[in-house]
Amino acid sequence: MSIQLIKGLRGVSVTVFHPPDNEGKNLVQHLKRIGCQVNAIWPPPKRFDNRSAIVLVAMEQERRAEVMALVGRLAKDGQATLLAVVDYENPATLQMVIESGAYAVIEKPVRPFGLLTNLVIAQSLRQQREAVERKVEKLERKIAGQRKIAQAKSILMKIQGLTEDEAFANIRSQAMAKRTSMEEIALSIINANDLLTYSRKSD
Repeated sequence: MSIQLIKGLRGVSVTVFHPPDNEGKNLVQHLKRIGCQVNAIWPPPKRFDNRSAIVLVAMEQERRAEVMALVGRLAKDGQATLLAVVDYENPATLQMVIESGAYAVIEKPVRPFGLLTNLVIAQSLRQQREAVERKVEKLERKIAGQRKIAQAKSILMKIQGLTEDEAFANIRSQAMAKRTSMEEIALSIINANDLLTYSRKSD
């Protein structure tokens, strides 16, 4: 996995938000040596249409409002892996790093080894997070589907006098006959019941 991630850095688009000082220039040069396509910007713009896979942001206290506004927009966009760049550790800087939601931290002076390591770690953590989010979404859909089926079974048991097993078998047979999911059949039963209930109340 790590070897694939390292290879994946070659040609990847990276945007660097860092003052154009020696550290900023060294950071850009190190990224280019790794093989990244680098775009350097400073100061943080009020509007930024991000198209980079990786974004590095200097946690500059002097421009805290601009920096945090930028990372907020990046987080909302959700397309890039964010890394924080810090020059020294203090409570204020650490708070910015935490609020930024960065996947890794690059310390200055920037070293090629530390930079490559943190890039790989950040990309790996992002992939793991996305995999977990996909799994959670899948489980949530499954739970929601089960709730619909349970509600539809309850409706059939009440209206048609079926047992729970018979109601389940009814939903399953309809799904097989119509070549659709049990969740879709359950939803149609729920909607039909809601419509009938509304009609009776109107009468």
